[in-house]
Amino acid sequence: MQEQSSTMAGVGEQQQQGVVMPRVKLGTQGLEVIFNSKSIVLQNKVKLSNFVKMLIKKKVAISIIKHAFHSGITFFDTSDIYGVNTNKVLVGKALQQLPREMVQLATKFGVVKLHSNGVIIKGNPEYVRSCCEASLNRLGVEYIDLYYPHRIDTTVPIEDTMGELKKLVEEGKIKYIGLVEASPETIRRAHAVHPITALQMDWSLWTRDIEEEIVPLCRELGIGMVPYSPLGRGLFGVRAVVERIPAYSFLMHPRFQGENFEKNEIFYSCIEKLAEKHGCTPAQLALAWVLHQVKEVQRILIMNHTPREGQGDQEEMQQPPHLDAGCSPLASL
Repeated sequence: MQEQSSTMAGVGEQQQQGVVMPRVKLGTQGLEVIFNSKSIVLQNKVKLSNFVKMLIKKKVAISIIKHAFHSGITFFDTSDIYGVNTNKVLVGKALQQLPREMVQLATKFGVVKLHSNGVIIKGNPEYVRSCCEASLNRLGVEYIDLYYPHRIDTTVPIEDTMGELKKLVEEGKIKYIGLVEASPETIRRAHAVHPITALQMDWSLWTRDIEEEIVPLCRELGIGMVPYSPLGRGLFGVRAVVERIPAYSFLMHPRFQGENFEKNEIFYSCIEKLAEKHGCTPAQLALAWVLHQVKEVQRILIMNHTPREGQGDQEEMQQPPHLDAGCSPLASL
């Protein structure tokens, strides 16, 4: 992660549907992505799958991806675990109808299975290579722009995982390497084998434990920061999250249960009042806060279901221009 001055010095431009889109560097290894400052959140990443138990017809899903691209979104992120690879097949079919050189494609591997007791993770070299080959086949592409281990396999030395990823870079099958949910020690060890381009971590007003060590480390090593769940797993998205949660919801998480539920309501009310003061929604304020912390953040994870809903989300998530100066009081929360 670089300071804003050095990051913005690398800004280029790309013409798309008559609109000039600025490009910025993610990290310091050369990866550039489209950056649309007028819709900073929506126009950076779309994740499509049945992971949230929603059934999307194939044609509709492909139309969403195409609509996203023509709206300025060129950075797509998938994973082996999203819809048990159906996500990648859909993205691949959409990519066949889009100019590959104008798309930045990220994907993740390593989470073998999700179950009630946790996750099964694999990061041994043979598995790394087999997952990459399978992803290239499902996506129908010759290379992956950014490849992440979705979680760190602590039973395998990170040097072994990174060693195989480095070979894949040398073979031209992937261009850049990222990490997800890694400790400072793991980041340093991985970066020593091959430079890390991006780090995905949970970061929001609700989750700030990476700020003491990991964020400064990313700045030191020139690693791009990619926050996920910037709305606190939905906490700042809508008041209903602090009022009631359906039994089938993915929000049935310890941080949404028991006395935490009551504390969340107090916290949300505080943010809601501050948002009202600044003439915006709690979601807009929460996103503005993340952007205020790391102004060179290139993407934040957003889920859309249809092109029409995407337009609505864009209006909701667009950052009001006056918010940046108004975020300072949030630092003390």
